[in-house]
Amino acid sequence: MTLYIVVLIILFVSTFTRSALGFGDAVIAMPLLAMTIGIQTATPLVAFVAITISISILCKNWHVADIKATWKLVLSSLAGIPLGLLMLKGVSEDLMKGMLGTIIALYGFYNLIRPNIILRQDRFGLSYIFGFIAGVLGGAYNTNGPMVAIYGTIRHWPPRHFRATMQGYFLPTGFLILLGHGVSGLWTQKVLILYVLALPVVLLAVYLGGKVNRSLPQEQFKKYIYSILIIMGLVLVWKSLPF
Repeated sequence: MTLYIVVLIILFVSTFTRSALGFGDAVIAMPLLAMTIGIQTATPLVAFVAITISISILCKNWHVADIKATWKLVLSSLAGIPLGLLMLKGVSEDLMKGMLGTIIALYGFYNLIRPNIILRQDRFGLSYIFGFIAGVLGGAYNTNGPMVAIYGTIRHWPPRHFRATMQGYFLPTGFLILLGHGVSGLWTQKVLILYVLALPVVLLAVYLGGKVNRSLPQEQFKKYIYSILIIMGLVLVWKSLPF
């Protein structure tokens, strides 16, 4: 019972973060759940919860998502995933994680202390570029979220717009990941039981996070996004260190 309570608390906090900001749940849930219930159970459980979050948010907010940007990001990500898988064999994982983490953290630090880069319209094919890079990083290291979040900050999406569009991107990619887990035999009885037990807590966190998202001023919201990016970048750097 104590174990279940700990799992529910972790999922509530991670889900609330994603519902309020649009992303960032995995960076909270995965390391904590991996230590609590093991990586083989944590990975598919987080995937089930992620799909639930995306569907719950989009059911009420699909009309504020940037559909045009979403399909461009998704298609270009799908094109980048095979290259990312190839990189697993030919490039040092620790080196790439270190470089990626450094870039993401520096971007977050820069935007916290300097004027922001703003692009009101999708020009120069940036959606395809960011989506492709996200796909490469997702295929290689399961870290596609930060690049899409960076694209959203450049486009200056308002909080509700940012939140909904991120879910529009995560839904199809997350569904493919979830299917992959099923094919690999990770949908165990333990995973399904934990997911069913967590469902009311997850839906409550989605609701509360949505209320926070709608109340956040634009500039304050962006500071939270940059802070999450810094944390994610530092986590990647830490994972790349040889100890």
